[in-house]
Amino acid sequence: MISLKVPPLGESIVEATVSRWVKNQGDSVNAGDTVLELDTDKITVEVPSLRAGVLTKQSVKEGDIVHVDDVLGEIDEMATAGAPASTPAAAPAAAPKPAASPAPAAVSAPSPAAAPVATTPATSAVQKSAPTARRMADERGVDIGSVQGTGRGGVVSKPDVMAAAAPQPTKAAQEVAAPPAPVKTAPPPLHSAPTPRSGERETREKLSTRRKRIAENLLQSHLSTAHLTTFNEIDMSAVMALRSRVKERVEKEYGVRLSYTPFFVRAACQALRDYPVVNAQLDGDEIVYKNYVNMGIAVASEQGLVVPNIKDADRKGMLDISRDIAAVAQKARDVKLTMDDLTGGSFTITNGGVFGSLVSTPIINYPQVAILGLHKIQDRPVAIDGKVEIRPMMYVALSYDHRIIDGQAAVLFLVRVKELMEDPAVMLIE
Repeated sequence: MISLKVPPLGESIVEATVSRWVKNQGDSVNAGDTVLELDTDKITVEVPSLRAGVLTKQSVKEGDIVHVDDVLGEIDEMATAGAPASTPAAAPAAAPKPAASPAPAAVSAPSPAAAPVATTPATSAVQKSAPTARRMADERGVDIGSVQGTGRGGVVSKPDVMAAAAPQPTKAAQEVAAPPAPVKTAPPPLHSAPTPRSGERETREKLSTRRKRIAENLLQSHLSTAHLTTFNEIDMSAVMALRSRVKERVEKEYGVRLSYTPFFVRAACQALRDYPVVNAQLDGDEIVYKNYVNMGIAVASEQGLVVPNIKDADRKGMLDISRDIAAVAQKARDVKLTMDDLTGGSFTITNGGVFGSLVSTPIINYPQVAILGLHKIQDRPVAIDGKVEIRPMMYVALSYDHRIIDGQAAVLFLVRVKELMEDPAVMLIE
């Protein structure tokens, strides 16, 4: 008998939430097969079986909090699938139990004669779905068994349920309808409240491990650093003109969709070279200066805010930076970020402008010492050579740790970013 235990979860991570049992009690497993998934504050961890055998016991349920080295279940190397381990008494432990409203097909314990029903396509689809997806499907009246999963191994996620619940236009309407003009709409909320039952004045939802850890990190950042924020504004005319001129050719020839973020990454890397203390770290009574830039890009995902890093961003050109940003953003949406993606950052950029934020004071991604906040581009009247002109302007903010970064260095760093963004030709040839 082999005990399935919580593996090491990474630097400073000591607990996780049981997200999903991939294998049911009584299922046979091969060496290397994923048995269950754990959610940490940073990534989803797959727990594999080290030996072939049968999963004879599930010691924890979906939603349970577990710690490193906790026993998750047991695998019998000598047993065979269909052995007494999958008797009716053990069946309820194998059925997924969503927190809100359980799916009817997953709550009744089958008799031995009805056991084959558990392998039907509909039930299999339910078992290969995330608990949050099952809860949303139940709330929106979607048959989870008919939803095509796009996650790892065909797992059905919340976006899959949302897509299935959205009304689909008829083929005739698609053929006759002219392409609509682009309309800017507010993005859907990334963390929606649970749907209240009739008559309920309040609803409660348990904090996930990831949300608790995010809260702890943000609080630690405020308590452990001398936070201060300085602001400036950037005329985006030159960057917008350059991007407009080359974006179609870049996408056609290189397959890269050029956004504004790579320009800011490039500008920040050059400004960090001029003001290295902004890219430093405080270690006891020593300042650690980093001769590289691992650029953190804050990404709002379904699981919460994550900050994957573009490694050695200071050594990369605009196209490579664009590819890397697109790659880590997609991995964040697919919940496929690795620990390497999320550790080792030296400086962070966060863009609240994509959600419409005009100005904000970002919180430092501790133990880093500074973070650059981008905001909405908005046409505003500005004085140019004694005349008032309408220009696309953006407020930028640099929050920094005043213990090691003086106000002068912070202000000059932001001014340097402004100069480079307003004259991007200089930035691209350096």
